[in-house]
Amino acid sequence: MKEIIKAQVIEIFSKVPLIDNLARKKFFTSILLGIIDSRKVQFKEIALHIESKAKIESIERNIQSFFKEYEFDYQKVCMILVTFLPKGKLDLSIDRTEWDFGKHQCNILMIVAKCGSIEIPLYWNLLDNKSGNSNWNDRCELLEKIINVIGKDRINMIVGDREFIGINWIKYLKTNGINFCMRVLKSHLITLGNNKIFSIEQLLESSEERYFQECMVDGVWCNVMLKRLPKGEFLYLIGNLPPKSLGKNYRKRWSIERGGPCRIVSELQK
Repeated sequence: MKEIIKAQVIEIFSKVPLIDNLARKKFFTSILLGIIDSRKVQFKEIALHIESKAKIESIERNIQSFFKEYEFDYQKVCMILVTFLPKGKLDLSIDRTEWDFGKHQCNILMIVAKCGSIEIPLYWNLLDNKSGNSNWNDRCELLEKIINVIGKDRINMIVGDREFIGINWIKYLKTNGINFCMRVLKSHLITLGNNKIFSIEQLLESSEERYFQECMVDGVWCNVMLKRLPKGEFLYLIGNLPPKSLGKNYRKRWSIERGGPCRIVSELQK
């Protein structure tokens, strides 16, 4: 099994030249195999699974030096990650997460694609603010990077939570013909086709669930799904897909914390 995976890794690098130097390419391949064998991303754990006559401490220092000195081309990284995806249309999810690296807080905006039972992160940006939301420009730039790799026509849809709204972001998706499904805060008003304005509570006074075609939300025309949830919560979705399909498509949203290298490694070893 290990030889098969090694052959697959070498084949991928032959298609996408992420690293040009032969010695570095071989060492990075051994690092990837160490990740697969250990199912860990800690350098010490990886070092234990790298075949070498050197001491573990020496291998660990070599790994540290590699990542300190080598600067990756993340467009090529995205191209490599895409090779793990099935052919055809892709469902994307945009999300944001915060990780602590020592005393430094990393605020990460990320887009992932679903591949079977796992999610593969395609591209990500470190936001300048410590824990604030992304702005529409951050999202558009991130999605543009992915479009440059896979093409716009390969995107089936993109799903996002209540953070990912705003007139400029939604207009960008509509203008580029990208299907979307976004959750909205309940405080946002809805303008129906008769130009009357309602709150979500007013529209759900006599019904648990309602659907609307061509409404205006935050200055953008879109379709709407409204549903009353337990404990006084609401599911308020907007998109350019049929209203009755929005709930089903929103369920495709997944948290980026569930994806990542360790999940991919786990699947590869099955």
